[in-house]
Amino acid sequence: MISTLSAALLASTIIIPPGGAPGTTPPPDHITIEIVTVNGSGCPLGTSAVAVSPDNKAFTVTYSDFLAQAGAGTKPTDMRKNCQLNLKVNVPQGFTYGIASADYRGFASLMKGAKGTEKANYYFQGMSPTAYTSHVYNGPLADDWQATDTTEVAAIVYSPCGERRNFNINTELRVDVGTSDPKKTSFMTMDSTDGNIATTYHFAWKTCPGV
Repeated sequence: MISTLSAALLASTIIIPPGGAPGTTPPPDHITIEIVTVNGSGCPLGTSAVAVSPDNKAFTVTYSDFLAQAGAGTKPTDMRKNCQLNLKVNVPQGFTYGIASADYRGFASLMKGAKGTEKANYYFQGMSPTAYTSHVYNGPLADDWQATDTTEVAAIVYSPCGERRNFNINTELRVDVGTSDPKKTSFMTMDSTDGNIATTYHFAWKTCPGV
């Protein structure tokens, strides 16, 4: 049921001029990310994990039980699954980060007339959330799906320099039977039981004033 992905990470290098100009060059020291809290029907405790890319340009979130389904043999609560992650991102002093883009991937099996929806947003603790972005997939469909949300450079929100603010991620999957045969089951997943499907968040880095 589950198929593929591995984080495709940006390989280009752009020098960050002094004075806080944004770019893609990450800090030289490796960063770490810790999951502080996990909530939601799409990510029961122990079914999500976070990993930072070796070049510090992105991090991935993998799920092993993120499945929404509707139709025959399902319960009403199965049609919508969500996950809320609160992450502690440890970055070297003198740097701050935002999210330049996010890649969401999974697998969908949607009967003709059924619909699947992926939506997400993210924000720093104590700051306003970004607007939810939604991607809709219509049946018939039996294939991997992928959605990318990109933020314009001028609109990237950065964690305040010198402050420790956790990073919150909200994701949701929803499947509607629509006009499909109610005797059949449709589903959509962000699952990664084979370790290959992940959500990838690409960092935007900049130096803090005085560095």
